[in-house]
Amino acid sequence: MEQINKTCYMCDAEGISREHVPPLCLFPEAKDVKGLNFRKDLITVPSCELHNSKKSHDDEFLMVSIAGIIGNNQLGYLQTISKVNRALKRKSIDFLGKVVLKNQKATSIRTNEGYEFPVLYGNPDHNRLLNCFEHIVKGLYMFEHGHRFHGRVKMLLGFVYHSKKDDQTFLELIRRQFDLEDLRLEIKGNNPGIFTYQFCLPDNGVIAFKLVFYGGTEVFGALIPEGTKKPYDLAHQIMSNGMPVTFTLGKEEFQFNQNEDSINNFYNQ
Repeated sequence: MEQINKTCYMCDAEGISREHVPPLCLFPEAKDVKGLNFRKDLITVPSCELHNSKKSHDDEFLMVSIAGIIGNNQLGYLQTISKVNRALKRKSIDFLGKVVLKNQKATSIRTNEGYEFPVLYGNPDHNRLLNCFEHIVKGLYMFEHGHRFHGRVKMLLGFVYHSKKDDQTFLELIRRQFDLEDLRLEIKGNNPGIFTYQFCLPDNGVIAFKLVFYGGTEVFGALIPEGTKKPYDLAHQIMSNGMPVTFTLGKEEFQFNQNEDSINNFYNQ
């Protein structure tokens, strides 16, 4: 048996096993997708027991949370009606409403072809989702660089609606930046229908990244190494201080802090 002697991708403990990045449960089983193999050439990294087998509940929570999101591809739909439904049947009757999606409401959407689909919407467990995605991006970093990442991870969930206009505009700005970067950034992932990722080249030490699950669930973020000096993102700092600002990408403009209250608050500081 091969001995694993590297440290864990998340901590300084010995890596005694291999952790799948992303978790194995996100990749459909052959029996659910007509025998197709979406579990080939998967990424694994060294892991301690705590950050592998003992996080299985978080892995399942992530799968249930994102597989059925509107905008995902057919593989996400198949995963939802098969593996996700089996997982929900094993749980308590209120697992979906109390753990995955709080304050949920049911509705339906109609496609351009006239088909109606039932959907649920509500408030996801944002912090738990961030924790799940942090494990994934740190695992990818170790896979890419051969050592553990030391520093902070900042993330923006592209599949969550942000009620504040500036927050939603910032998400669209980041998404558009990656759309433009796609021409020169390698999109990686041997099972692209399930998962792809991109890492930007370091900018002042900071590495921007994008994760995509089932073709539609997007996560954007940045790896900020220890010792990185502020301001590592001057534009975001200006926005956070309430200064009216407009960013231009191509022919598109993204405006922040344009309402009267934010303008007055900034200039009265």
